[in-house]
Amino acid sequence: DSVVDAGYDMLLTANNHAGDTMAAGIQRTLEHVRGKGLATLGTQLNDEEPKYSIVEVNGIKIGMVCYTFTTSMKDGKPRLNGGLPLEQPELVNYFTYGDLEGFYGEMAQIVAAMEAEGAEATMLYIHWGDEYYLEENYRQNDIAQKMCDMGIDVIVGGHPHVVQPMELLESTVDPEHKTICIYSVGNVVSNQRLGNISQINTPHTEDGALFSVTFEKYTDGRVYVAEVDVLPTWVNMYRNENDKTVYAILPLEEERREEWAELFDLPGAILTAAENSYDRTMKIVGEGLSQCQTYLEQQKLAREQYYIDLAAGNAA
Repeated sequence: DSVVDAGYDMLLTANNHAGDTMAAGIQRTLEHVRGKGLATLGTQLNDEEPKYSIVEVNGIKIGMVCYTFTTSMKDGKPRLNGGLPLEQPELVNYFTYGDLEGFYGEMAQIVAAMEAEGAEATMLYIHWGDEYYLEENYRQNDIAQKMCDMGIDVIVGGHPHVVQPMELLESTVDPEHKTICIYSVGNVVSNQRLGNISQINTPHTEDGALFSVTFEKYTDGRVYVAEVDVLPTWVNMYRNENDKTVYAILPLEEERREEWAELFDLPGAILTAAENSYDRTMKIVGEGLSQCQTYLEQQKLAREQYYIDLAAGNAA
């Protein structure tokens, strides 16, 4: 209910815990989430439902698909989190690191299907990588490059529970095609703090990133990625006056940094923790974000000059 009230339209339902209560849990989750009016992406009620969605936003059709890794396979069926194999694997969009070629083949079919249905831009949401590592691994790099070569425009990653870098990828098939990739958006709502989970030795698990992308459509029908941005978030976990634990997700806008203490009612030490969170996230994504933004700004200037020249009869 809170997600709906906050204005969200879709939830990603494919991750390594999607099969924790097997097919019944997958189906119940979909029925409950959809019953609240939210779209879902990544799991299906049956094999007749498509593995992707074409979402129209302000007249632009965006093809979206969501996949998760599986920890292992048994008798051709995935173990999403190391437990029992999923008896109905068709309910989840999954890939295995041991058969990436199979994943690439499936994705190629999906990209072709989305484009055939009118998708003007494409996004992949993917559950991958190693938990608590502040940099992506080589398999994430390989997959991201392959998705770029297929023509995917934007890749949004999750699973590591910490923010990981952004990167501007160039296709090896079409040098004019670039892909924006953020390898992990970290945690949003999280109880993972220093001192309460043995695997955690960093406060980075308190940090998240709200990633935004803007597409623009021109009168000739062409659609471009025009802007990307990252808004760092921090989980302010505290006990309220009723002795209840509160998980307040703070959007750390740099432009309002001087207002954080008043906006979020943060005493000195807590304000410092929020500032440290912002700095941690920007240290990880800042260079890649700047690279992506600079490229997109340059492309937009060149593109709009082209259209000006075209209108004046000075371009073909």
